[in-house]
Amino acid sequence: MACRSGRVDPDGYCENCGHAQPRERDHVEQELGSVAAVSDRGLRHHRNEDSFAVSSTALPDGSTAVVAIVCDGVSSASRPDEASAAAAGAANEALLESLPRGTHPQQAMHEAIVAAAEAVNSLAEEPSGAAEPEAHRRQNAPACTLVGAIVAGGLLVVGWVGDSRVYWVPDDRSGPPARLTEDDSWAAQMVAAGLMNEAEAYADERAHAITGWLGADSYELEPHTAAFKPDRPGLVVVCTDGLWNYAESAEEMAAAVPPEAHRSPLRGAQVLVGHALDGGGHDNVTVALLPFAVQPQGAGSSPGPAGTAV
Repeated sequence: MACRSGRVDPDGYCENCGHAQPRERDHVEQELGSVAAVSDRGLRHHRNEDSFAVSSTALPDGSTAVVAIVCDGVSSASRPDEASAAAAGAANEALLESLPRGTHPQQAMHEAIVAAAEAVNSLAEEPSGAAEPEAHRRQNAPACTLVGAIVAGGLLVVGWVGDSRVYWVPDDRSGPPARLTEDDSWAAQMVAAGLMNEAEAYADERAHAITGWLGADSYELEPHTAAFKPDRPGLVVVCTDGLWNYAESAEEMAAAVPPEAHRSPLRGAQVLVGHALDGGGHDNVTVALLPFAVQPQGAGSSPGPAGTAV
């Protein structure tokens, strides 16, 4: 236990007892109307390199759009905590600017991911603002993943780069849950190419190596977006791998979501973070929950979150 009576050095350690002191981002909770998020350092990491942003805004027709962005800093890169914070803030800001102007939510999500990438890229510059030589700039540059969801006007839009995920869980569990994103990862590439089945790919030590991320050293940016029109109320789960490593399949995630989560998303997010911590808490854990209510004029004709991806 930290003694809490000594001075804290710039690295966050007590000069009296030597223990790391709690940081502001070690555990963060936010509830905003019908959306809530919780982020926790976990049990093994010395800092929380995840970040999130939740918000809501009015669309031109007066209806409300609800937004959740979740980012996971790449630990092997420099300043991953700064990268995730910059990306989450930039994406959220971009959406709050574009959605009230009437930009289609799927296009707005694409533009938000581009804005987040630019914000992370800018971290690779010198403090003076002058860019480093290209070779140095791309070496160990700050990096993160991003996943986000927008609920607006009977539409559910998701966007991502990396291996953070979005899941769909029907409120009454009358329909099947679903994962709405596809990982940018080595394992996913192997499965997509038909070189391995899913069990084989995810058993490999390279399984979770990401193939897409935001950062100056990334490959060409390829934001993924998808739009859905669910025909029933449900819960949208936006999370980092710190959670889904302990509830990987859609069925496992649905089982971990408490039945009342659509009525109390903050409590639901707290329970899900607890699920990951109880499982070992090997990584930072972040989850945002957005309840989805069906509008009579927006009901689809097929069960579940049928939609299209880009």
